[in-house]
Amino acid sequence: MAVDEKASGKDATAEPGRDFIRDIVKTDLDSGRIKGVVTRFPPEPNGYLHIGHAKSICLNFGIAEEFGGRCHLRFDDTNPVKEEQEYIDAIQRDVRWLGFDWGTNLFYASDYFERLYGWAEDLIRAGLAYVDDQNPEEMRVNRGTLTEPGKNSPFRDRSVEENLDLFRRMRAGEFPNGARVLRAKIDMASGNINLRDPVMYRILHAHHPRTGTEWKIYPSYDYAHGQSDAIEHITHSVCTLEFEDHRPLYDWFIAKLSVPSQPHQYEFARLNLTYTVLSKRVLTKLVQDKHVSGWDDPRMPTLAGLRRRGVPAAALRDFVKRIGVAKANSVVDVGMFEFSIREVLNKTAQRRMAVLKPLKVVIENYPEGQSEELEAVNHPDDPAAGTRKIAFGRELYIEQDDFMENPPKKFFRLSPGMEVRLRYAYFITCKEVVKDAAGNVVELRCTYDPATKGGNAPDGRKVKATIHWVSAKESIPAEVRIYNPLFSKPDPTGGEGFEKDLNPNSLEILSDARLEPAMIADVTFERLLEDQKPVQFERLGYFCLDKDSTPGKLVINRTVGLRDTFAKDVAKG
Repeated sequence: MAVDEKASGKDATAEPGRDFIRDIVKTDLDSGRIKGVVTRFPPEPNGYLHIGHAKSICLNFGIAEEFGGRCHLRFDDTNPVKEEQEYIDAIQRDVRWLGFDWGTNLFYASDYFERLYGWAEDLIRAGLAYVDDQNPEEMRVNRGTLTEPGKNSPFRDRSVEENLDLFRRMRAGEFPNGARVLRAKIDMASGNINLRDPVMYRILHAHHPRTGTEWKIYPSYDYAHGQSDAIEHITHSVCTLEFEDHRPLYDWFIAKLSVPSQPHQYEFARLNLTYTVLSKRVLTKLVQDKHVSGWDDPRMPTLAGLRRRGVPAAALRDFVKRIGVAKANSVVDVGMFEFSIREVLNKTAQRRMAVLKPLKVVIENYPEGQSEELEAVNHPDDPAAGTRKIAFGRELYIEQDDFMENPPKKFFRLSPGMEVRLRYAYFITCKEVVKDAAGNVVELRCTYDPATKGGNAPDGRKVKATIHWVSAKESIPAEVRIYNPLFSKPDPTGGEGFEKDLNPNSLEILSDARLEPAMIADVTFERLLEDQKPVQFERLGYFCLDKDSTPGKLVINRTVGLRDTFAKDVAKG
């Protein structure tokens, strides 16, 4: 498809490298409204970060860096039922991997629980908050709709003294879960449903990863978030568009409380990708129901999954820069993300040869027991990357797809009587096809021209195809995992029923692949697994070692294929 504003998500009015958020920050600095920039990335530790979070991370940390400020990493840990230390650790690991560091500015909303509680009591004393005994269903019904106002709770006019007493007893743990809530007293007839007496505190008897069982009540996100921003003197609280309707509530709390600063909230369009679901609820279900192997399954859009698949952090940063920051939601073609991956890996990944679906080739006129070393470049555009030696002998493997017994007219690879070039090696010609009892091709008998060493014929004759290969004797076995989109539709269901859109062919395992030994040469296995640097398998794509590998069994993940339809679409306009 042609790239336009809808596809790319870019703001057409923005200068390269600029966006409306950065313009606001610059204006605030130039006008003297703020003396310095303080942003924050505030994840809830109830799951792993995904590619959508990468956009927010790059924006918040990027703005702080560009304007000489600082960016906080703050965990909004207000729901202990869904939060785990595993997620806290994973989030920190992912932010660092993406290339950002918060320094000493690591915070938790739970650090502020006592102050938040005190401010809640202040609202009660001011007649701006009350304890409500309605059950969740009653509250839902009385909240009203988009076209009908809500109804006041029968408990809305409790006295300050009664509200303080009940709220303190809620904190003390006297009541069971769901028995009571603390609500802000705003306006049940407001056109903005978020202002219809929103819940500030719920009773929750649960173990918190950091505070244990000290607290029996927990603040809502809407209440805790803005006040945490104020405590940290955040100047620009940057959120995605779904929080736009929450901004009046954010401002209401800031205005009514004696907080130490006056942060402002700004909204930008979240990232949406074709063939991808970024709902944390769906991602959690994928893991819990074992549709994937875990949060770091390479098919997952999580940063952990992308890292395991071999996607470089630089590619994510490049992708985020390309799509820009806009005010309107849009859907970005996943091809644009793959384009960024290829752009980075094409420059950085060393080249190797591998055969994913081996077909044996015997070169009949090559002496038995003899072998030789040929020279291959590690990167065609980087002479500093040097060269490597590859073994050549009588028996080789080529790709099954590079041979056809009865080829169509424009098939220029190997077939009976056809001559092709072996990459870095010689011209060979297929003389005989060997089949098994079922009629399957299992071996090719070929001859080679010794005068064409290095892939050139002294008589000037040309061949129409160059194919890759590996030595049968020297190559090493591996399992290769080919990852395809997890969902089969470009616009998969992001809620209930998402299972029907899952792609049954999202993972293909090739168990008999063969790799040239340079794939694991010169470094220890442990170091190789730790570095996880992708390489380009010539003519096939980019691949990296998977953590499931052992010294006796390599497992290789395909990061992305070589095919680049997105770039062609860009060229067509």
